[in-house]
Amino acid sequence: MRAARVAERAETTRSALVAAARRLFVEKGYFGTSTEELVAAAGVGTRGALYHHFADKKALFLAVFEQVEEDLLAAVDTTTTSSSSGDALARLRHGLLGFLDASLQPEVQRILLVDGPAVLGWREWRAIEERYGLGAIHALLDLAVAEGTLPDQPLDVLAHILLAAIDEAALFIASADNPVSARDQAVSAVDQLLAGLAVALR
Repeated sequence: MRAARVAERAETTRSALVAAARRLFVEKGYFGTSTEELVAAAGVGTRGALYHHFADKKALFLAVFEQVEEDLLAAVDTTTTSSSSGDALARLRHGLLGFLDASLQPEVQRILLVDGPAVLGWREWRAIEERYGLGAIHALLDLAVAEGTLPDQPLDVLAHILLAAIDEAALFIASADNPVSARDQAVSAVDQLLAGLAVALR
């Protein structure tokens, strides 16, 4: 019983730190947020509580980053599944454009697209993006080949190319002076890219 209570308190403290960091990293950015502010916003006492759960501020940022990724993937999965009346390429388009729409959200912009590469480094940021997005893209490409809406071809490289394209499009939106206009341009470009995938069947 005592061990269970200790574990519950530890999880409560960790969750409070992640929730506070998620809010502050959006409002002030990673580099504009101090560990003192994080501890105060979480209401966990001293920085010792932070360092008990996370090696440093970057490790806390990584936990927030992963949480935002998971929430985004769940939201995109839900909308993609709800569009199951279309073929696999239509559902792939729906999912990719859903990610571009999400790129307009302050949380996704700041944590995933602006601070993410800067804090984690390009290699680690790209590896996480692959872990969350590559499998879903590959699965829909597999299904499109099985349906006959996509020519049979090496799908590993195609999935990587599509993931890289959508990541770059999202970064383009996040850094644009007019993100809404940039989103519209990105949608047009992605539509042309996807339309070209099935051209060999015509």
